[in-house]
Amino acid sequence: MQPLTFITLSRNSQFSQELKDALAGNARTRLLADCNKLDQMLAEVMRLRPSAAVVVLEPDRAEKDFAFIKQLAAACPNTTVVTAARDASPELILNSIRSGAHEFLQLPIVAGEFQTVLDRVSQLRRADDNTSKTGRRTIAVFSGKGGAGVSFLATNLAAAMSLPTLLVDLNLQNGDVASFLGLEPRYSMADFVSNRARLDDSLITSLITPHSANLALLAAPLETHEAEGIEPEHVTEILHVLGQRYERIVLDLPHTFDPVTIAALDMADEILLVMALDIPGIRSTKRALNVLERLGYPRTRIHIVVNRWAKNIDVELQKVQAHLGEQFFGLVANDYRKVMDSINLGRPHVHTDPSSKITVEIRRIASALVADHNDPLAMQPGRRSLRNIFGRQGTPTPLEFATDVGKTY
Repeated sequence: MQPLTFITLSRNSQFSQELKDALAGNARTRLLADCNKLDQMLAEVMRLRPSAAVVVLEPDRAEKDFAFIKQLAAACPNTTVVTAARDASPELILNSIRSGAHEFLQLPIVAGEFQTVLDRVSQLRRADDNTSKTGRRTIAVFSGKGGAGVSFLATNLAAAMSLPTLLVDLNLQNGDVASFLGLEPRYSMADFVSNRARLDDSLITSLITPHSANLALLAAPLETHEAEGIEPEHVTEILHVLGQRYERIVLDLPHTFDPVTIAALDMADEILLVMALDIPGIRSTKRALNVLERLGYPRTRIHIVVNRWAKNIDVELQKVQAHLGEQFFGLVANDYRKVMDSINLGRPHVHTDPSSKITVEIRRIASALVADHNDPLAMQPGRRSLRNIFGRQGTPTPLEFATDVGKTY
């Protein structure tokens, strides 16, 4: 579940800071904008389409605020309107509800009441998601270690999607996904950040680099120094806006848990954790799982994919899965020559070799990521006996040996 997004309106700096602190201190929430004028808030809500808009009522401006709430509720019916005030009289709350507010929050904020409001906002958002039937998904591709093939998998996963898909290169310092697609972008994430206050469909279209009918790219900054001005809150806002315009978004992430990466992971519906079946790869994956758990991401959102898998690797899949506490979501075969050919050609492998084992598995993963998660068959790797893949019983594997001597990963 993506975080709940908020826009706030308050003319009082104390109340504004109180709301900011409450939203920043909760893992479920992200503040997209803080406004102090009615017309500013209306414009921001219509542009960003947040989960909720919080309007702090002022006693001497209550009538104007109520009229504004009516306008806001009519213009943005999918945004939950929450009113807040120090005065919690029945008359004020009733007038708020009559104006179109869904919830009332008394100031100063009480933690239990705040959680109740968040629960209500979440319920209303789920109801809207169920009725909209858009099924939009954001998928982050990540690894705890460099060299695992994240960019290759992200590019081909995006190319394998059957609906309009945006591939976002968030390797801000050294992103090179454009070369995997044979593209030379004119604009990048840096242009999105500098123009974020006026992003609309027309501007978004002009800043995105098209690849094919169903695939487009938001490139990493074209110059290294351009990455310096990109903050985590910029990434949150931009992914929020794009998530309402594309059916699928695939994020190519660096292998570090920096603030920008965490902001992107927060916005993802699914996290694809890519690993190699060697001791360093297993260690880094175990560490990444531990960090993701500490960050509060549900295990149901995290899916491990083994890349460059080959039958002659001297590690048993079942033992690795038991060690990690996770079943593998996918096993992408190793074919170095074909993969490098596609990269050098600047064409996704799923297009250059549509019948290969690599392509078949990536397409299955793409389908499973957006399938009904209640269908266990849809979420499992291709049918093969894990016990028979390596077939080495009784001989200690490198993993067994490392575990026996007390090493941890």
